[in-house]
Amino acid sequence: MAIKIARRQFIATIGGSALNWPLAAHAQRPIPTVGFLHGGSEAGLGSQATAFRDGLRKGGYIDGQNVNIEYRWADGRFDQLPALAAELVRRPVDVIATIGGDIVAKAAMAATSIIPIIFMVGQDTVRTHLVASLNRPGGNVSGVTLFVPDLAPKQMDLIHKMVPSAAVIAVLMNPKNPTVLPDPADLEQAARSNGMRLALLNASTPKEIDAAFVAATVQHVGALLVSGDVFLTDRHSQIVALAAKYTLPTIYPFRESVIDGGLISYGNDLNETARLAGGFVARVLGGAKPSDLPVQQPTKFELIINIKTARSLGLNVPPLLLVAADEVIE
Repeated sequence: MAIKIARRQFIATIGGSALNWPLAAHAQRPIPTVGFLHGGSEAGLGSQATAFRDGLRKGGYIDGQNVNIEYRWADGRFDQLPALAAELVRRPVDVIATIGGDIVAKAAMAATSIIPIIFMVGQDTVRTHLVASLNRPGGNVSGVTLFVPDLAPKQMDLIHKMVPSAAVIAVLMNPKNPTVLPDPADLEQAARSNGMRLALLNASTPKEIDAAFVAATVQHVGALLVSGDVFLTDRHSQIVALAAKYTLPTIYPFRESVIDGGLISYGNDLNETARLAGGFVARVLGGAKPSDLPVQQPTKFELIINIKTARSLGLNVPPLLLVAADEVIE
């Protein structure tokens, strides 16, 4: 009898332990870690990190509770991106989110072909070989793409309507980020169709931005278009201040510049796009594969106008632009 009781107790003990094993394994499962790799700086573009966390939260993941985020900021120094991406892979992280163009995404792709990568870029992701197709990305990569280079002709048309007297329009670009550069032929055609001559200005450092505005003065530039490169977007406060100093009407790709005092912007909402990228990462953390997630393309473009800045430049905003604007800042 004693032997039978002992045997029953042994079986009960083993059975109870077996039932507890999945619970114990679940309790000990490590919190996933997301790598956040950005081509700009936290000081200039930190709002995108906030929006990214909002997207994660909507997907059920809260930083510091059931997910951890490791941040790496390149501060516009693109040569640092490979080392920063390698740091995240060694960490290791469960997903890498890349913000700031295909130059950032490709740094992560060069570092790993296994860890899922969710990008936020402004280029044609098929043409730049980030994905095989928009609907079936393939590999370990997917995300959100904007239309940054393709918007330049429309932006040029808008600034011409704002400053019809401008004979020369300049485009400020970062030569170190070539995939964000608008097509020169498209720019030339857009300038010519608006009765303007095109000038190209390059800047990849803060000092070169200063020098570009001096060059614009020498070349009698009457209007300026800033391209959607992450470095130039990161330095939007500097560019807005210089545009005011040189009384140069300027159109920007993103609303942040107009909120800072810039004249006009036309493009996507960067924070909303970062929020979408956060949602993508949440889906991957939940078990989705990037190869099965179609690349998303935001279709809303915002026209933002700063009336106060227009007045300071001596410009009268055409009524048609005011009617078309999504937001007018007084």
